[in-house]
Amino acid sequence: MNSIVIQSKLPKVGTTIFSVMSALATKHQAVNLGQGFPDFDCDPRLIDAVTAAMKSGHNQYPLMIGNPRLRERVSAKFETIHGVRYDATSEITITAGATQAILSTLLAIVRSGDEVIVLEPCYDSYIPNIELAGGVAVPVHLKHGTFEPDFDAISRAISAKTRAIVVNTPHNPSGRAWSREHWNRLADLIENRDIFLVSDEVYEHMVFDDQAHLSAVCDARLRDRSFVISSFGKTFHVTGWKIGTVCAPAELTTEFRKVHQYTVFTANSVMQEGIANYLLDPAPYRDLPKFYQAKRDRFVAALVTTPLRMLPCEGSYFVCANYADVPVVRDLSERECAEWMTAELGVTPIPVSAFYSSPTEQQTLRFCFAKRDETLDEAARRLTKLAT
Repeated sequence: MNSIVIQSKLPKVGTTIFSVMSALATKHQAVNLGQGFPDFDCDPRLIDAVTAAMKSGHNQYPLMIGNPRLRERVSAKFETIHGVRYDATSEITITAGATQAILSTLLAIVRSGDEVIVLEPCYDSYIPNIELAGGVAVPVHLKHGTFEPDFDAISRAISAKTRAIVVNTPHNPSGRAWSREHWNRLADLIENRDIFLVSDEVYEHMVFDDQAHLSAVCDARLRDRSFVISSFGKTFHVTGWKIGTVCAPAELTTEFRKVHQYTVFTANSVMQEGIANYLLDPAPYRDLPKFYQAKRDRFVAALVTTPLRMLPCEGSYFVCANYADVPVVRDLSERECAEWMTAELGVTPIPVSAFYSSPTEQQTLRFCFAKRDETLDEAARRLTKLAT
């Protein structure tokens, strides 16, 4: 029998490091701090709101663009926080999570051969999404050791083919957050060019040390070219619900929705209605920075006696550690070190090198602190063995 060979659109994509490390964590019964999601439940009131929505009949297709009440509340929240108003009807779309939002955005704006700049290390969906859209990813490294944006490198990467730049703040995996100066410098680079901005802001409510999250729209020169992407899953500890948002000017939203309607059409009706009701109380997202900062501080403080060097974490629920001063592992690659920690210490991190498209080593590992306090305490107890 003749076999048909499929020509892969993603020939470089295989099993992700996250699957590999999670399997290794299970094998060694390790505390898994590689998984980028909480190990605790969401607010019972949110469950009640969704249950009530289900019981009251919100079980059929919602509007393609999303629940009207939810879009109105997203608009009001964005205006309250950032002082910028998006029209709920023409400029806000509810999506099946942020990953779908990113893919649909790139499919809407990228044409065959267009270049899209990504700042590495970066979330692992960006480059495959660009390639699926027919574009060419142009990786630009954040500064080694600090993960600050390198605007000279970004400037050199911009060409006549550059269609978009993808920015993520607060940043996964580093935990760094963009400042107003960062946004202003980016605006200086692209304000006179036909370049879109895809701003992944899923950790918007996890910015620490009394600092405010600065959205892409904090610089007026970026607003008309920006797709701002957010995630209720991240904000409300329900990553499996896959509900996100895209805010963009009306003409950009029109093109986004053309793709959105033929990829997922719409997002889960019950979840949208439940979240719309839950958003009547702003406390859950207003209190989130304090909640996650306490976890960051708890974990970092517990490791102060170890030779791990904890890097700055201004937001998200990830913190990175450099192991160059740990004698037993300093000569290992990041992946080798992560595997060693899993097998020998019973704690699983993720190598930051996994977030690059080409081999890049900085002796740095990512730990997720979106975990119960007892989970973090046990992980820290095991990691303190590095001090002996």
